[in-house]
Amino acid sequence: MATFSKLPLSHNTNGKNIKVTQTATAGDDIHTAVAGTSNWDEVWLYACNTDSSDRKLTIEWGGVTSPDDLTEVTIEAESGWTLIVPGLLIQNGLVIQAFAAAANVVMVNGYVNRITA
Repeated sequence: MATFSKLPLSHNTNGKNIKVTQTATAGDDIHTAVAGTSNWDEVWLYACNTDSSDRKLTIEWGGVTSPDDLTEVTIEAESGWTLIVPGLLIQNGLVIQAFAAAANVVMVNGYVNRITA
């Protein structure tokens, strides 16, 4: 029977927000998925834009190939937390990264449900 463990993102500190500093690929590291192909990470990500202008955020999902690995979303200015990844699965040590249209104004946070067989 599978078990679920709720975990913080692997690249945040003490549950704090991850500031997106990069404005092009490769983005800032957000999470490194569980190693191997037996288990899965179900990833939930939220973004917050502290700027007075809307900003595009690009999530690199285990790679940097466009359009295969990229998800682009516009985060509205000063609108609070916006769901950007709704529980998608990833594994095999792949890395999730992010970059934004402007540095140091978009924050990412979230959690992982690790599913072990």
